[in-house]
Amino acid sequence: MTQSRHAKIPATIVTGFLGAGKTSLIRNLLESANGQRLAIIVNEFGDIGVDGELLAECGSEACGEDDIVELANGCICCTVVDDFLPAMTALLERDQPPEHIIIETSGLALPKPLVRAFGWPEVRTRVTVDGVVAVVDCHAVAEGRFADDVDTLDHDAPLAELFADQLACADMVILNKTDLVAHATLHAVRGEVEAGVRGGAVKVVPAVSAIVPAQVVFGIGAAAENDLDARPSHHDDEGEHDHDDFNSFHVALGPVISPQALTDRLRIIAAAHDIYRIKGFVAVDGRDMRLVVQGVGDRFQHYYDRDWTPDEVRQGQFVVIGAQGMDRDAISAAIRA
Repeated sequence: MTQSRHAKIPATIVTGFLGAGKTSLIRNLLESANGQRLAIIVNEFGDIGVDGELLAECGSEACGEDDIVELANGCICCTVVDDFLPAMTALLERDQPPEHIIIETSGLALPKPLVRAFGWPEVRTRVTVDGVVAVVDCHAVAEGRFADDVDTLDHDAPLAELFADQLACADMVILNKTDLVAHATLHAVRGEVEAGVRGGAVKVVPAVSAIVPAQVVFGIGAAAENDLDARPSHHDDEGEHDHDDFNSFHVALGPVISPQALTDRLRIIAAAHDIYRIKGFVAVDGRDMRLVVQGVGDRFQHYYDRDWTPDEVRQGQFVVIGAQGMDRDAISAAIRA
């Protein structure tokens, strides 16, 4: 696709809670990009870049390793000036700028401050937010992960507010993991989601494994930076947003014997400590391939993605994300047990 030198470069912001399927969606977009030259900015809440590495390993011709920019150890909504704007400027100053930019926020990020950053002078004349796409884990919604607990005395429900803000800013919602819920449950989840979006302006797309082609996601034409007032947030009146309700840490792990025994153990740990997300890489005894392990709540999956390279230390690394006050020592010891 040929783009005018004077046309604004479209950008797609992919938001959604931890483990909803944002990285899977982007991998699928890369496979159906039809020759477009893409660039990706990926943000991690933890200090280990799992998602960026998984995207770099996908082998897509549309997006090479140099086209993936990782912003780790923080939420992009809080580091716009220090991290996002320099990364965006570097992409725009390339001899061949990308034809489309995809930004994957961390699962704990508010999308609206990022959309607001596209109004900055150094970005506004060259890039427009084609659309904000919220990826929703149907199973997590059905389980009540984002329910507002009306019995809480201080009515502090950070997950409910985060989920509401991600929906309220969206131009498209991907209802992902529809295969994990019954039809009646899916209908109820869809109703809950549609109640939280901005009316008829938002398209809701059901999906399994976040398989949605680029021609559906790209080309929304929202110019979201121009209608911020139509995207309400629970945090509009905050002078500066923080993430004091959430925490993350990483755990190093030696080689394991059984991947299934490991994921069974992680499932128990996640449930016992109400952990939101565990993800990382593992070395398995007797195998030359690296194991990817990812968990959302008590749902875990594992698969081999590639061979360990000769210069890599075969040591596992996990990122653990949950509520502030997690017992880091107990969780780390249980993972290493």
